[in-house]
Amino acid sequence: MNAADRLPAAAADAAPHPVTESSPAVQAGADPSHYLGRHPALAALRRWHSEFTAIRHALHANPELGFEEHFTGELIARQLDRYGVDEVHRGIGRTGLVGVIRGRHTHSARTIGLRADMDALPMQEENEIAHRSRKAGCMHGCGHDGHVTMLLGAARYLAAHRDFDGTAHLIFQPGEEGMGGAKAMIDDGLFERFPCDSIYAMHNWPALAPGKLAVRPGPIMAAADRITIHIEGRGGHGAHPYQAIDPVLVAAHIITAAQSIVSRNVSPIDSAVVSLCSVQAGNPGAMSVIPREAKLVGTVRTFRVDTQNMIEARLRELVGSVAAAFGAKAELQYERIYPATINSTREALFGARVAAELVGDENLVRDLEPSMGAEDFSFMLHARPGAYFRIGQGGAENGAFLHNTRYDFNDQILPLGAALFVRLTEQAMPIGSMA
Repeated sequence: MNAADRLPAAAADAAPHPVTESSPAVQAGADPSHYLGRHPALAALRRWHSEFTAIRHALHANPELGFEEHFTGELIARQLDRYGVDEVHRGIGRTGLVGVIRGRHTHSARTIGLRADMDALPMQEENEIAHRSRKAGCMHGCGHDGHVTMLLGAARYLAAHRDFDGTAHLIFQPGEEGMGGAKAMIDDGLFERFPCDSIYAMHNWPALAPGKLAVRPGPIMAAADRITIHIEGRGGHGAHPYQAIDPVLVAAHIITAAQSIVSRNVSPIDSAVVSLCSVQAGNPGAMSVIPREAKLVGTVRTFRVDTQNMIEARLRELVGSVAAAFGAKAELQYERIYPATINSTREALFGARVAAELVGDENLVRDLEPSMGAEDFSFMLHARPGAYFRIGQGGAENGAFLHNTRYDFNDQILPLGAALFVRLTEQAMPIGSMA
């Protein structure tokens, strides 16, 4: 039986192809034997590598946006059932799934959550690989297809061996790309129905070499807020600006003044970003018409809630006062989209010990610089202690970073990611220990 025959009918029809030497996914790394880690669990996971690759390629060829992951959910559910997990629950947070695997013993009543995101991006793929996206304007440009596959790999191993005392909850989350799928699952009773003493997730990182893992206590990704500024002036003729109140001029001063907030209000040992990224005003075809309104849209990124609160307050003061100085009116709409992703200290240090067991201290990065990007796993970490890992996959040196139209997940790291989920489970809930 080949790998495609093991997939659901829809996935088999997607004709996943085996990895070849010409695949960019292989070229992104080196000989996998040199960096895929050293724990015995990896031996079994490597034996299943061709199957995992076929699954990943089927997912990549059939990407789905947030809360539309129907093909993806069907593939996951059928694979979990095939692997013999104890329960498969669907429709959590709309299109989310949870697989339940009980250990050889459950006397300890301990629980763990393992999470993978499922959704793709509204991008047109420009790769020429055989498993490229079949959907115009939609692609797995962030590697969520690989994250799903790694968690499925862990499911297969954990269900077959069950070398732990407790219950593992495998969480397949929809809508990570700006849609708050983690919050949707939590609001739908995720942690009430599937208790988690701790929870873990990982994300591939092209800037980190294959075979390396990274985790750190504290902030690892920033909060993401959306700011929208509506400016109301008085329209008029461009040749007679003294008869108007120019909202474009007001917008320009707000943009300039906003850049002083971080430099003059945020401590140099803290981090924050204020970026106004869109300006809308007037009609390009009307060169002599001063518009009545202007609109600015941007983002604020912070790690600390105190800094977030301060920036919001300063923006409100600045927007209103700058507009008033020109005789205009301006209103700020400030939306807190994702909180900061903060690893709890105990779980991050535990995760580091597990990671070092797999790849060695020399391949564990304990001081990876936090990213100003955002991640909605943050909602789960606000509800439960846990940690978010980076798994190196390479490729950034060739320009194929996350959200790039030529990005592809590196299939060679699939066994290592699966092994990390496995060992987190076995080490968090060891047989013979009730601690």
